[in-house]
Amino acid sequence: MIRVLLADDQRLVRAGFRSILEDEDDIEVVGEAADGDQALAGCRELRPDVVLMDIRMSGTDGLAAARAIAAEPRLKDVRVVILTTFDLDEYVYGALRAGAAGFLVKDNEPEELVHAVRVAARGDALISPSITRRLIAEFAGRVRAPEPGPRLNALTEREGEVMRLVAAGLSNDEIAARLTLSPATAKTHVSRIMTKLDVRDRSQLVVLAYESGMVNPRWMSG
Repeated sequence: MIRVLLADDQRLVRAGFRSILEDEDDIEVVGEAADGDQALAGCRELRPDVVLMDIRMSGTDGLAAARAIAAEPRLKDVRVVILTTFDLDEYVYGALRAGAAGFLVKDNEPEELVHAVRVAARGDALISPSITRRLIAEFAGRVRAPEPGPRLNALTEREGEVMRLVAAGLSNDEIAARLTLSPATAKTHVSRIMTKLDVRDRSQLVVLAYESGMVNPRWMSG
C-alpha cells in the first residue's frame, strides 16, 4: 500500500485529490496539510511514502517544506512531488535541487496523478520526460550551482552514458533497451551513480547532469 500525504492550502483541492487517490486499491491517503509546516510535521508523524505538495501555499510554502523534508535523514524515503499551476516554474527547479522527486502540473488528468504517485513511490523516473527536460533546460543556466568537483570523474564511461540517458528522462527499462542491458543491470548502474555522486534521487541526478555541463540543453530539447 502506498501511503500519501496531501499538502495544499485549498481544502477543495485536497478533497479532490483524496477522492481520486482513494479509488485506487494500492493507495491510501494518510493525512492532509494546509501549509509547509503542517506537511513537515505530518511527514515526521506519519512517514508517508509520497507527499503531494503544492508549491505556492500561504505560510511556509512547498519549496521550504521540500527542503526541510530532504534535509532530515529519517525522512530519506519520503518522496515529495511538487504540484504547480504552471509547467515552467523556476520555483519547481529550486524544489528539484532541494530534493523533490519531481513535479506535476495541477491540470493533468486524474490518471496522471495516480501514475505520479506510483512512479514516485518506486523511485523511478517521474512524469513527463519532455516537461522535465524543458524545465531543467530553461532554468539550469540561471542558477549558480556548487561545483560538482571530482565526483563526476569517478564515473566509468558506461556510468556517464547511463547518466546522460537518465537526464534525457529515460526509465530503467528504456535505458536497458537503448544500451542492450538487462533492466536489473540498468537499475544497478543508476543506483551506483547516485551513490557515487551523493544525490537523493533521479531528479537531482538530472539537475546535476545539466548544471555540470554533462548534458547540453540544446541537443536535449528535441
